[in-house]
Amino acid sequence: MSAFLRIKMPVPWSTRLWANSIQQPHETVGRFSYPQFSVTKQRSASEATRYHQSIMNPNALNLSPKVIEHLGHYVYLYVDPRDQTIFYVGKGSGSRCLHHLSEKGENDKLMKIASIRGDGLEPRIDILVHGLPSAGAALQLEAAVIDLIGRDLLTNRVGGWRSEAFGRMDLKQIVSLYDPKQIDITEPALLIRISQKFHYGMRPVELYDATRGIWRIGPDRGKAQLAFSVFQGVVREVYQIATWLPAGSTFYTRDEDLKDPERWEFVGAVAGDSVRRKYLDGSVAHYFPPNAQTPFIYVNIKQP
Repeated sequence: MSAFLRIKMPVPWSTRLWANSIQQPHETVGRFSYPQFSVTKQRSASEATRYHQSIMNPNALNLSPKVIEHLGHYVYLYVDPRDQTIFYVGKGSGSRCLHHLSEKGENDKLMKIASIRGDGLEPRIDILVHGLPSAGAALQLEAAVIDLIGRDLLTNRVGGWRSEAFGRMDLKQIVSLYDPKQIDITEPALLIRISQKFHYGMRPVELYDATRGIWRIGPDRGKAQLAFSVFQGVVREVYQIATWLPAGSTFYTRDEDLKDPERWEFVGAVAGDSVRRKYLDGSVAHYFPPNAQTPFIYVNIKQP
């Protein structure tokens, strides 16, 4: 049976206080053994700093074989001790949870750790759940936790395992995924598949940006009145197209250079309520030929 466990990092000492070295190792399996101290006398700030650095040295943090055996596969959290916010979710086995403390490179996670250390602290490592039956179970749980917290609040560079297909979604989305109602489109429209960019819970502006560009598309684009955002054959949103512009002409939430003279983007707005009620969450899979690789399909637009 899975159990919950927390691995707490030691709290830095005040520069005004020092502690004796009476050791009282933890008996709880899976918790780091570090001394309990009672304050006895004052020491200098430099001595306190040296002591703090010695006990917080990542190389000094080790998980014994017995602890590793009991941990098995697990999901862990990195917590900012300054405000108790979770900033990273991971999964693994063995001593994987300690890896990031000595990791080299430049990314949001390491910048966060550096910021915490700049304030004389260390990130807290919590074991959310351990004793999971397999690496696959840990992957799925990690993905669920990332979805629950929200990627915008984490330093994880990617979402969890298959979160775009099995991640957090409301019940209506579940129904539309597994038993969608086929719809027939009556307006001149463009169906745009956003398979690589979609994930459940994405913000409306992210969905809009993922749908509107950038595309290698011909002049018939100007005949479309509506643009359908499609994932797994289901309509996720409908937009009223205002105009088409060369790729990269307008602001995107995606942090990348989208200028491309051979591609286009549209600007517009979410379609009216009557249009959305007619099409949202309906299946348009029948419009796409079997094994079609094209990201978009024209509907009710005669092509030369």
